[in-house]
Amino acid sequence: MDAVRVALLREVLAGTQWPGDARRFAGSLRRSVAPAGGRLLLVGTEGYEPWHMAAHLVDEAAWSGLPELAPTLVRHRVRPGEPPHLSVGLGRLAGAGRGHTVLVVAPGEPGEGLLERVHDARRAGATVLSLDGGDRDLGALAHDALSVPDGGAELDLDTVQHLVSAAAGENGLPAQRGSGGRLRDRLAGLADRLTAPPPSRW
Repeated sequence: MDAVRVALLREVLAGTQWPGDARRFAGSLRRSVAPAGGRLLLVGTEGYEPWHMAAHLVDEAAWSGLPELAPTLVRHRVRPGEPPHLSVGLGRLAGAGRGHTVLVVAPGEPGEGLLERVHDARRAGATVLSLDGGDRDLGALAHDALSVPDGGAELDLDTVQHLVSAAAGENGLPAQRGSGGRLRDRLAGLADRLTAPPPSRW
């Protein structure tokens, strides 16, 4: 989903909680990674790998001039011969501590093994953020969480990830609603960002 579609999605969702919630959570993400200059670890569950969000955060980091948003994708399974940026296993969480941010994306149950690793990272001083389907144990571990219950929301967790990653890369305040040409002006500004190809490695 590109920046123009994100803008259109925000228009469709105007009047719901989601644009505001995504910006709030994105603000938590930016505040947590900025002081340390990055050190963002992104991890999913054994059955769900958030590679798409990783790619969007890499792009947002480049477009916005905020390199600290570019994450290290931590994977449950690493196959032989994969490139270095796709070869970071769960053992990386053992080294997480003060100055690190662990962003967990878990549409379902995260599993006891992942919860234990995230708990250890938090005890060592890492900031824990969670985009999840409402898991209570994960929510209790997180310093900030944004939950999208399966079947009970206007949209799914994948869509919320697009909103969050786009909001994390925004440098300015969101446009005020109610101005006559707000959508046209917003789309024109976002379209300027799309003239250069994204530097995604994913």
